[in-house]
Amino acid sequence: MHSISKKIKIGNPISPAKNHFSNDEMIPSAATTFICVDCGHENAIEIIPYETGFPIFQLYHEDKVLSKSELLNNRMATKTAPGMLHFGEITVNNLPTLYFGTECKTCQSKYLCIFSYGEKQPGLTLLNISGIWKYEELE
Repeated sequence: MHSISKKIKIGNPISPAKNHFSNDEMIPSAATTFICVDCGHENAIEIIPYETGFPIFQLYHEDKVLSKSELLNNRMATKTAPGMLHFGEITVNNLPTLYFGTECKTCQSKYLCIFSYGEKQPGLTLLNISGIWKYEELE
């Protein structure tokens, strides 16, 4: 898993095998798979709470990787509710939102995963994967 620092072009979304996890389903991690659109290989991803991911702000800050409108138009995230802006302008389900880049283990196609993690209400901690998108770096 890696951060992304170059401008990218996003492809169609891919749904992971499982995208919603709650409470004990995340201990010690949230694990799921996705199928590569290029070669059909099933790839595993593991999200370890408080360890995996980079703040989504890094993607849209100064439009370095993606613009806010690209994130919103591709339904990668949504505008944050006014009372939750301390989590950032753009989030998934009004929770702290993170991302990471990964590659297909077989053909090395590049993918972006966006997810949120946090306590939605007392006693209910959620991890939601917004989706996985194939991407290409732009020159």
